[in-house]
Amino acid sequence: MALTISDFPEEVQVAFFMFSLLPDHWEGMSGTYMGKYWDGINYFFKLYEVDNPREILYFMKLYESEIVSFKANKAEQKRKADER
Repeated sequence: MALTISDFPEEVQVAFFMFSLLPDHWEGMSGTYMGKYWDGINYFFKLYEVDNPREILYFMKLYESEIVSFKANKAEQKRKADER
């Protein structure tokens, strides 16, 4: 059975939500995914009255590193397939 967002602790659910609000950052020439733009994070923390922003930010950065690694691996596989 696949995990759903409700399977995670509340802090992680908030981190997923806050992460989804941030815009993506793509490198222009190569189209490489660079992560999120973090400029507006304090605004969102205040807007949604996040109790423990340090903990939420930790989970958000952890999730971002997983996403960036996944997309980099996917792009590398595509590059290798194109070379064949």
